[in-house]
Amino acid sequence: MKLTASDIVSLYRPEPCQLRVYLREHHAAESEAGAYGEIIQRLGRLHEQSHLASLGAYEDISEVEPEPEQQAARTLEAIRARVPVIYQAEFRVQATIGGTGVEVVGRPDYLILDGNGYVIRDSKLSRQVDEKHHEEIVLQVQLYGWLYERAVGTSAKRLEVHTGTGAIAEVPCDGGTAALAKLAEVLAIKQMATEPYEPVGWSKCGTCGFNDTCWTRALEQQDVSLVMDVDQGLARQLHSEGICTAAELVSGYDANRLSELKRPWGVKQQKVGKKADRILLNAEVLTTKQERLLASPALPASENFVMFDLEGLPPQVDDLEKIYLWGMQVYGKNPGEFMGVTSGFGADGDRDGWNKFLEAANAIFDEYGDIPFVHWAIYERVHIEMYVQRHGDPTGVAARVLRNLLDLLPITKASVILPLPSYSLKVVEQYVGFKRTQDEYGGSWSMAQYILATETNDEVKRDSLMAQILKYNSEDLAATWAVFDWLRKK
Repeated sequence: MKLTASDIVSLYRPEPCQLRVYLREHHAAESEAGAYGEIIQRLGRLHEQSHLASLGAYEDISEVEPEPEQQAARTLEAIRARVPVIYQAEFRVQATIGGTGVEVVGRPDYLILDGNGYVIRDSKLSRQVDEKHHEEIVLQVQLYGWLYERAVGTSAKRLEVHTGTGAIAEVPCDGGTAALAKLAEVLAIKQMATEPYEPVGWSKCGTCGFNDTCWTRALEQQDVSLVMDVDQGLARQLHSEGICTAAELVSGYDANRLSELKRPWGVKQQKVGKKADRILLNAEVLTTKQERLLASPALPASENFVMFDLEGLPPQVDDLEKIYLWGMQVYGKNPGEFMGVTSGFGADGDRDGWNKFLEAANAIFDEYGDIPFVHWAIYERVHIEMYVQRHGDPTGVAARVLRNLLDLLPITKASVILPLPSYSLKVVEQYVGFKRTQDEYGGSWSMAQYILATETNDEVKRDSLMAQILKYNSEDLAATWAVFDWLRKK
């Protein structure tokens, strides 16, 4: 059997999952990366190539030896010849892991000659790399160090990561102990006679290639992990006790017994505690498919409300975490037009977008007074606070927006239990009957379109892409209002 450094990454990304390793080993059908995934891959290649260009003369092993079987031999020849920079080196080592003979394969991005030895370095878009941030990268690079030592006979000078910020982060060398232990875990998964149980999760499974397969099956079976407030550790604990479905949870536990149940919590065990009552209610609602009203929704009295939604880029795809669209629209007695404030594409585009947002928000306050800004989850609050720190709030408009923010998510969760596996807006809006007009939409889709818009010099194409993003954002606002209005009628 062959084990690779990528197997470790497969175990961890997009979230830790044993089932993904098993399914890939058994060649299960996997969906291809979407537009956003493809862009991330391309940005990763550009990041890697840009760093390579800064290293001077190099030898590309994959070009010299196009056949994979010969690349490991050519790598050793290049090391003996003391080639200054070896790109796409390959190591293949025979080893015994978990009592099984395996071939371990790894391909570090760069080997860089430093005095009498080589530095092993890998390029990653991740901005922080250590045991707390992207442990899989640390393990991957440590495995490269072990492979180098086994193949070459000497230790690497250093292990390093070229991060998304352009910094060089040093990785501690442990002789490969941790990486080999993780490979042993991977090997055990691949050798399982049957699929391992893996709880599903909305954020955990969202970008995984096996999402459709796993979610369809979980929904058909009403898997216990679909019950709101059942965390991954609790789902595993319940499953180990034969409680596999929401219905079995309802019939097998009362609140007192469930509150005393211990489940994995980090490296410790923790009781379910006070969450037990809500978990059982959630399970009952999911089983019966009948929502449960807990209290009148705590909505403020106002004739008008601003629906508010931001679209942003995470830091790994830009020089900084950036909001590229500030979406607002007044609904209620005196509704207004959609206001989609976009950031510019130049060096000052981020600041210009922030200033235009403050102007638009101020205009709303001038017309409507202290109107509530209704949003879904904490993203909007966090990022307004971030932009105040970044660009300031000279007229106090941002502070006024912050005082008037109304997060609809906790209000919804406190007032009604829904027969749903998630309180994501995209899920709740469908439940209340909201229908979108676009065939493709979503946060990742929006980011992909924006990145494409920033990269084109064709103004017609750019305008078309931005128009699609604005339409998506306007429908996000309409969806928020649809949920708000549905709650208000309760």
